[in-house]
Amino acid sequence: MKDGSPFGLARLWENWKNPRTGQWERTFAIITVPSNDLVGQIHNRMPAVLEPKSYERWLGPENNPHDLLITYPSGPMVLWPISTRVNSPDNDDPSLLDRTTGLSDMWAPLEPEATSRKRLG
Repeated sequence: MKDGSPFGLARLWENWKNPRTGQWERTFAIITVPSNDLVGQIHNRMPAVLEPKSYERWLGPENNPHDLLITYPSGPMVLWPISTRVNSPDNDDPSLLDRTTGLSDMWAPLEPEATSRKRLG
């Protein structure tokens, strides 16, 4: 988010016993919705973003809080290019979120304000 505030993503999870290994597994899926204008620059779907005021309801006993699965507005969001290192699960460190200037990542779209700041800086 532009203001640096945290946000949640709607997901489903399940604990299940793997019949091949007998081990308990925990799996999850992130729920996607149609993308907003900002994310639409790179993909036609995006994770369903939950506002903090919706967390309790999403995690609570309600059977179908489907009205929370909306396309989050572009206004509060920011987008910047990151390294293609993010494509491998072997890479798992905070630097994955650092803005990149590598030639291989220059195609990544930027939020308009960030583009003008980059030219100036």
